Amino acid sequence: MSVRAGIVILPDQRWADSVGRWRRAEEYGFAHAWTYDHIGWRDLVEGPWFDAVPTLTAAAAVTSRIRLGTMVASPNFRHPVHFAREVTALDDISGGRMVLGVGAGGVAGFDNTVLGGEALPPRARVDRFTEFLEVLDPLLRDERVTYRGRYYTAVDARGTPGCVQAPRVPFVVAALGPRSMRLAARFGTGWVTTVGRHASPDAWWRAAGEACRRFAETLAATGRDPSTVDRMVSLDSGPVYGLSSAAYFADAVGRARECGFTDVLVHWPRAEGWYAGDEAVLEEVAATVLPTL
Repeated sequence: MSVRAGIVILPDQRWADSVGRWRRAEEYGFAHAWTYDHIGWRDLVEGPWFDAVPTLTAAAAVTSRIRLGTMVASPNFRHPVHFAREVTALDDISGGRMVLGVGAGGVAGFDNTVLGGEALPPRARVDRFTEFLEVLDPLLRDERVTYRGRYYTAVDARGTPGCVQAPRVPFVVAALGPRSMRLAARFGTGWVTTVGRHASPDAWWRAAGEACRRFAETLAATGRDPSTVDRMVSLDSGPVYGLSSAAYFADAVGRARECGFTDVLVHWPRAEGWYAGDEAVLEEVAATVLPTL
């Protein structure tokens, strides 16, 4: 089984500085490139920080082949009716290269507090996420939607003209628990996981393999063909940064393949703080590892 590689580019630079990263992501041969969809994120909330939608719009204008997406959009601050318009526009501008990574939203953090709301407990977050997808899915299929739920209401909402991609933009659904995995099986053409925190690399990889096994069981229970659903893992959610060295990245790709994943994700190296690393390693990966995938 082949494995594709994607890269996450944080929206933490002005576009004049960031544009080169998006161009290079395509030139390097990554299959897909993503950015975070937050109002602010952890200690980087002090800035600079930019919105995902215009960032991806700009990225679509300076690339031509690479797929582009959110990693991941959440209901913490988005309404599915308006967001459907943004996603439809992004898919149109990119020429059908948009991929929508979606998740239930974090338990805590700036996105939960900046608008004055309270963080929902896990069960309620998945309830809200279910409603979010139940509204967003038909809108992106160019259907009219009237919906009244606990968290969202839509009254004769429109999705015209629909997505460039048929029947709609593909969803990559973030999931680790059983309910969210069932949502991934129901709505997703892809599933992405961060596995969770573990003390050692070996423990993390065991957990990654177990998560992939549980998702395969979920697919089987819902009648989905596993070969039709991408299975993605964020290497940087583990205890070792994915681009710590080219050798480590190559080994991680092999271990991900053994676990049953079809795609791996790493973050563009930053000068300090989160995902701190050396761009020379990224260049070596692009030259020696990506061509073999």
